[in-house]
Amino acid sequence: MFQGFFMIIRYFTFLIFSLASLLAQEAYNGNTVLFEFSKIPKDAQVFFESKKVPLLTHPLHVKEKFVLIPISYRSFFGDKNVTVLYKNGSTALALHVKKKAYPFETITVAPSKVKPNKKQQERTSREYKEAMKIYHTSTPKRYWKEAFIYPLQAKITSDFGTARMFNGSLKSFHSGTDFRAKTGTPIHATNDGIVVIAKNRYYAGNSVVIDHGEGIYSCYYHLSALHVKLGERVKQGEQIGLSGATGRVSGPHLHYAMMIQGVQVNPLQFHEQINSLFQEE
Repeated sequence: MFQGFFMIIRYFTFLIFSLASLLAQEAYNGNTVLFEFSKIPKDAQVFFESKKVPLLTHPLHVKEKFVLIPISYRSFFGDKNVTVLYKNGSTALALHVKKKAYPFETITVAPSKVKPNKKQQERTSREYKEAMKIYHTSTPKRYWKEAFIYPLQAKITSDFGTARMFNGSLKSFHSGTDFRAKTGTPIHATNDGIVVIAKNRYYAGNSVVIDHGEGIYSCYYHLSALHVKLGERVKQGEQIGLSGATGRVSGPHLHYAMMIQGVQVNPLQFHEQINSLFQEE
């Protein structure tokens, strides 16, 4: 009896020490939180707000694990719990979500892109449902092996999270990062993956979406030309299209976005988090 009791204590202590550096993290709405586990029981499962989160293998150290926690832009603020469940108990990791003071901007676009007619509304509804079905699908296979790169090197003209007013009436927020890019600028895949969207859409214009596996998707909008097809496998750095001004835009640029487990997140902050796994101490 006592032997079994002490085995449980050692098991629990082993877990606590493995997670000790993770017991308090802070993040803004729209961020991706990275939790790393140097040691964790094989039967462990991780949950964030009652939703199971994929427990992933470290890209450099196969015995280590990590999870990505996407925080919605419209998330409630305050303390959250990330719960690790395992055979002999559970451990709660503290996560505090803070409200970020995102900037505000006004944009003028074609009136039809603010008040679409009935036929256009039906189209946007179909496109939204199609995209959400894709984004909420987590492909078990991992396609990426290296750190993520930017789709181009250019000045950022609008950051993720910026509050927006279209034509003085439509309120929204910027779900990606805009890069300055005159029409015809080559756009490159941020990492290896499978093309799951490659077509013209009402708001996003000519669009490419790449599935990188494990619930990670990169999105490239407003292109003037598409150089990849649905189902095509692409490599990091491969040219997937040319920048343009299609869809709801005020001028040519690239809108670059990331979807993690169906949640829109700050793509550049995601880069920082995921790429930290490749930084050896």
